[in-house]
Amino acid sequence: MVTGAAGPEPVPLRVAYDAAHGGRWTSLRGGGREWLWRGPEHGRHDVRPDGAFVDAGGLEECLPTVRGRPDHGEVWSRPWRPVGPGSVAIERPTFTLTRRITDRNGTVVADYRLAADPGHRFVWAAHALLDLSPEARLDAPAGTPTRLHPEAAALLPPGAWPAGSPWLTGRWPTPAGLTLDALGPDDGTALGAVLVDCPRVEVVDGADRLTLELECDGQPRSTALWRNLGGWPAAAPYRSVGVEPMLGAAFDLADAGPADTAVVPPAGEVAWRLTLSAHRLHQGRPR
Repeated sequence: MVTGAAGPEPVPLRVAYDAAHGGRWTSLRGGGREWLWRGPEHGRHDVRPDGAFVDAGGLEECLPTVRGRPDHGEVWSRPWRPVGPGSVAIERPTFTLTRRITDRNGTVVADYRLAADPGHRFVWAAHALLDLSPEARLDAPAGTPTRLHPEAAALLPPGAWPAGSPWLTGRWPTPAGLTLDALGPDDGTALGAVLVDCPRVEVVDGADRLTLELECDGQPRSTALWRNLGGWPAAAPYRSVGVEPMLGAAFDLADAGPADTAVVPPAGEVAWRLTLSAHRLHQGRPR
């Protein structure tokens, strides 16, 4: 006789990153599972600053924008320098970003600090591309305001997209009637969305759960979703699913209004924390 499913048990995570090539997280592993997806494109080590984005997978640090110019921001294509145990930094003309990653009993904690002139506006995202099965789903609070971005217009009835608008807002998990919480199977579509004022989500894939949570006082916190189910790029599409904790509420800094970005306060610094934890649901034992 089986007693039923037991509660989820913590799975310790370990992270690896490549400071020399944009500070990219190259591995997030625990319980025999690698959570980060690896992309099909080669040439990441040959990238020049502000060059075309190379989709190598992993988790990219996107700052001060995600889409727009430069694509995926300024910091992914430049080397970061070590500044202490688990800590790296990158300096740009208008800001300095420092990141420290620690392991707290198997939970990965990334602490960030951005120094810039007061009033400096930016968007940041932890662009995490995940290796997920077609049965995976994204759990977020029902009713969360969700901004669909223009590539979703092709999936809506003619005339449904508001002319000239950078996004269309609906409610999670079915904004404008599109079911977004299902992360597969592949159907040839690709779309981006931002779950506004949503700092904590959980990815569920079979018995495994990955929780991503963003903490930051006084700044807008969201979660971006890039759900590419074999719909992009047009010439040679592949599958990639991004779940991206974000400061701000827009992919492109150029589209963002005053409430859609983080803003450096008079003290000249913004600090935030990203926490990633994993759990596994174990089946009950026979008796």
